[in-house]
Amino acid sequence: MDQVQDRNAPLSLFMGDLLRLRKPHPCGGYEWTVVRLGADIGLTCITCGRRVLLPRREVQRRLRHFVSRGPGYEAAQALIAEQEARVADVTVADDKPSAMKDQDTDGEG
Repeated sequence: MDQVQDRNAPLSLFMGDLLRLRKPHPCGGYEWTVVRLGADIGLTCITCGRRVLLPRREVQRRLRHFVSRGPGYEAAQALIAEQEARVADVTVADDKPSAMKDQDTDGEG
């Protein structure tokens, strides 16, 4: 189970995420599926199927943890890792000594 992010960081939700909230729904269920994203988050109770809209801040406040993440989560994590690798490659290239940079450009001109 993924733990909840830092409370001050914006909450990243994906369609199909399965959430466990702090207080139970009147039917007794604690688990909800994300069915709509935006300023308001659409949630469907797993136990009774009831659909509710809650403001994003309210969902972030009530969220205990993610039971499972939706299919978009893995794709987003792969994209973030790819971008971090690109940044690391650029940083390594920028860290070359200045003499090596001069040698690289001498043969091209």
